[in-house]
Amino acid sequence: MNQPQRHGRHWLRPTLLASSLALAGCATVSHPDPRDPFESFNRGVYQFNDAVDTVVLEPLATLYTTVTPGPVRSCIGNIFNNISDVWSALNSLAQGRGHDFINTLGRVMFNTTVGVGGCFDVATANGAYRIRNDFGTTLGVWGLGHGPYIVLPIFGPSSLRDGTGMAARGLAKMDIATAVDNVRLRNIAWGLEGLDTRASLLDATRTVQATALDPYSFVRDAYFQNRNALLRQKLRPFGASDDDDLPDYEDDLPDYDDPGEEALVDTTP
Repeated sequence: MNQPQRHGRHWLRPTLLASSLALAGCATVSHPDPRDPFESFNRGVYQFNDAVDTVVLEPLATLYTTVTPGPVRSCIGNIFNNISDVWSALNSLAQGRGHDFINTLGRVMFNTTVGVGGCFDVATANGAYRIRNDFGTTLGVWGLGHGPYIVLPIFGPSSLRDGTGMAARGLAKMDIATAVDNVRLRNIAWGLEGLDTRASLLDATRTVQATALDPYSFVRDAYFQNRNALLRQKLRPFGASDDDDLPDYEDDLPDYDDPGEEALVDTTP
């Protein structure tokens, strides 16, 4: 009679593991980074994520890259990127970047048709590169600050603003998923997307493990650098490049059209 009750409590084990790891990392940080006021708690969540990744996610991703041929992995990644480009296009439109919206929508149409459902990224091969965008960046363009840094369970580094953007995308994906009647196929697609994403980060993970003295701080700083660079790119007027941010040294050069200054230049061999 009690056997079903014991099985019903198996869900407590991962919960207790998450709680214990989080509490283990909750030692108060004396001087937290101003961007990371919840650093003590975030470090606990980071330790939990690292444990799950080490035991489950990284081995699965490594196995996936080992048994799946490169062209097949490339096809799978391209298909998911093609779907993500639709979300990027919508965010470009919401940001008022009509040129990016048209270019991204053209990429999707080109890859979906000529690229056989997105399996082949023929758009990039023809010079139409991906324009990454998301709702967190859209909120930043609208003037919302990134807010405090947050480490989400399983999903990893985020912020109050970007976490809101991630939730919005999740709701949009759920709405689209409801149109798929085959629940098993839908779940396989979600799992494959997560596996492909984790596999694409294997090299980055190994780099952090090999070089970072404090992996938590390294990941946090890299996250902010990446997000701030993406936001600056969206705030820059269309057609501007990174060179536009460089200082102009032309005013420091002598005006040789002025004979008085030209006479000051020593031309003696």
